[in-house]
Amino acid sequence: MTEITKEADFLRELYQEWTDRSIADPNMSLAAMRSMFDEWGKPTFEPEGVTYRSDDLGGCSALWALPVDADATRVALYFHGGGFAVGSADSHRKLVGHLAKALGITAVALDYRRSPEHPFPSQIEDSIAAYRALLARGFKPANILTAGDSAGANLAISTVMKLRDLDLPLPGAVVAISPWLDMALRGNTIEKNEATDALVKMPVLQAMSAMFLNGADPLDPLANPLENDFTDFPPLYINAGSLETLLSDSETLRDRVHAAGRNVTLTIVEGMQHVFPALAGRAAEANEEFARMGSWFRNLSSD
Repeated sequence: MTEITKEADFLRELYQEWTDRSIADPNMSLAAMRSMFDEWGKPTFEPEGVTYRSDDLGGCSALWALPVDADATRVALYFHGGGFAVGSADSHRKLVGHLAKALGITAVALDYRRSPEHPFPSQIEDSIAAYRALLARGFKPANILTAGDSAGANLAISTVMKLRDLDLPLPGAVVAISPWLDMALRGNTIEKNEATDALVKMPVLQAMSAMFLNGADPLDPLANPLENDFTDFPPLYINAGSLETLLSDSETLRDRVHAAGRNVTLTIVEGMQHVFPALAGRAAEANEEFARMGSWFRNLSSD
């Protein structure tokens, strides 16, 4: 196994702490769980040269990340992770700042409605409203990028599918960080990497998918992006850690987009946990990953 630096191990330690707290309190309230996951910003160092601005976007509160000298004509519409039930724009603020800075553009993180109070398809409704709002503000579709981590990466992809259904112009690119896509939980790494993933276990996936779906079909193409035709899909960048249970979702997504003849890049970093770019500024592994994203995006822009 790849030796992990002390800096990179910070994320595993945080995840293990969350897991231990959840086991110690099996009846943990949703409010307490959300409070715990609001610590997701701890591993991330503050990005230099980035300011933030609160906003309303399509009826949802949102948080803009505005790097110095960013191309203000381009924007990443970002969806935070957290199994559709926890996490927030604020918990991911610094991560989104690092993404915007790496790409050289602005970014806006959406506080979409969360389950179980607002199950599927509430999140898609919010994402489409936010996308329409960006168009109304003058952003060209080709200059909008959808992005997200974990469940948020699901939304980044399913938003494109819903836009296609609505005959609306598609964004210019998509970034999926450690995507959780298969609501049917069929990925072989869920079992294979159960011992190495410090956070995402089958019981967690089952509980969060049940809250999200609320009885909906786990193979619904808007809940499960793997159940889609990827013809005409925008250029896609996927990244994942080799130790995470959801790795197979990234690999299956890569294979299906590639089979459709579309532009897709998958980076798997050895020894890394779920959403390891949250270590940005702290660990070289995350910094190097953001550098790769930036190079990928600049190459797209120069084509």
